Amino acid sequence: MRLHDYAPRPAHIKWLLDSDSAIRWQIMRDLTGETPEAIAAERSRVATEGWGAQLLARQSPAGHWGGGPKWDLITLYSLVVLKDLGLDPASEEARQMIDRVDKGLVFKPLNNRPYLHGETEPCINGRILGIGSYFKEPNDALANQLLGEQLEDGGWNCEAPKSRRSSFHTTICVLEGLLEYERAGRKSLAVTEARKRAENYLLERRMSRSLRTGEVIDKRWLRFSFPAFWHYDVLRGLDYLRDAGIKPDSRVSDAIETVMERRHQNGRWPLNLLHPEHIPLEMETGVGRASRWNTLRALRVLRWYNN
Repeated sequence: MRLHDYAPRPAHIKWLLDSDSAIRWQIMRDLTGETPEAIAAERSRVATEGWGAQLLARQSPAGHWGGGPKWDLITLYSLVVLKDLGLDPASEEARQMIDRVDKGLVFKPLNNRPYLHGETEPCINGRILGIGSYFKEPNDALANQLLGEQLEDGGWNCEAPKSRRSSFHTTICVLEGLLEYERAGRKSLAVTEARKRAENYLLERRMSRSLRTGEVIDKRWLRFSFPAFWHYDVLRGLDYLRDAGIKPDSRVSDAIETVMERRHQNGRWPLNLLHPEHIPLEMETGVGRASRWNTLRALRVLRWYNN
């Protein structure tokens, strides 16, 4: 199958647009090339309709999502999904939401450290850095902490210093956070070099393979889900490279082939799996059924590669 055979067709676009505003505005931006005014108008609806509005409504007055001992992770994943939905950080709804988080949430075991100042694990701190940079303000201390924790091979690992070998899962979480930090006006040589080293970590391993054996490290990385939570997969990795404006080369060809192979005959990509983590919102829950999130991301990754 030739790559241009995977270009979005009118029927695919119609199906994608017949969805939530969070999907629609990204289709308009990434695939159909609508005007900035039309894109902004559609994006503004995320705060008041559909998935975005539902998730915002489930935030507690104290600022968190979920209860019990895992409130911090459920809150983290809820914030990440709001960012992925494209909730406009300038909207009144987003400002009220992040102010509740900023004023109300702390990590008690860390001497009541404010939530947006991060905790100890780089996989979590990468996500918090991205959330804070997107919705509130970039945290320089947290960014510097992450730069200081980068391992010799170019990535990060939540098991460091016990393990000196980077983790794909942790590395992609930190990369996404550093990208948002730069976009919030904190672009610097140190951050750019750290991102480049980490991007090369993924690329040298062809997005999923062992340097030593050339074999796929974990076959689950070839199956796509949304939300990703902390989990890496090759579609998430490729979508990061696209978002970061990295020029594709032969080192992503294996991963691109995997994306093409995952498409069903109807031209849509299925939801391959659901991770055990959760947020208080259901979007796509039918494993094996066509996924608008996976189809959107696959189509824009293939367009990036083809251009």
